[in-house]
Amino acid sequence: MENGDWKHMMTDTVTLNVGGHLYTTSLTTLQRYPDSMLGAMFRGDFPTTRDSRGNYFIDRDGPLFRYILNFLRTSKLTLPCDFKETELLRKEADFYQIEPLIQSLGDTTKPLYPLDTFEQVVELSSTRKLSKYSNPVAVIITQLTITTKVHALLEGISNNFTRWNKHMMDTRDFQVSFTFGPCDYHQEVSLRVHLVEYISKQGFTIRNTRVHHMSERANENTVEHHWTFCRVAQKVED
Repeated sequence: MENGDWKHMMTDTVTLNVGGHLYTTSLTTLQRYPDSMLGAMFRGDFPTTRDSRGNYFIDRDGPLFRYILNFLRTSKLTLPCDFKETELLRKEADFYQIEPLIQSLGDTTKPLYPLDTFEQVVELSSTRKLSKYSNPVAVIITQLTITTKVHALLEGISNNFTRWNKHMMDTRDFQVSFTFGPCDYHQEVSLRVHLVEYISKQGFTIRNTRVHHMSERANENTVEHHWTFCRVAQKVED
């Protein structure tokens, strides 16, 4: 690393107020994962709030953010041996949409729910077509698709995301899909951040994530990212 680069990283600092706890770090660290909420936030694709001293304010769990920040710094999850807040940390990772951290916390086995409840599921997928021959790799086109049986959620998305081009179609097993796009990479990241925030506010949490790579043409690759959200609902007696 050149001396000038190192000096830039050391001076390009940001102070965050997370739930009343102050953290100072570099902009490079916060943008380590461009697809995350923090990556979108500090790229200007997500609205920000300042506190009375001009620090960026995030209304989340302050003490747990230290583990989020350390993961951004090292790309490794390091927790105390007696750490007992894994589920809370998983919710924070869901909020910040840091996929590698979600995967590191990704014990997908969940306790069995009571017999009078069931899980409602939402699938969110991003399909990106990448050019093989550009350097750095360029995103040619991208689109987002939401699939679920929860029609009230789709209705809310339809009413709240009116400026985005989308079309709806019925799929298998009484599910309905909304597809947004095509759009460019930055539009897709911004839209996905807002969609995840909206879905989370409806009581859904991320259960798992997965990535699938495939080649369709000689000059293109397709990368699909999938997120599965779940929430518990009460069964209604017939």
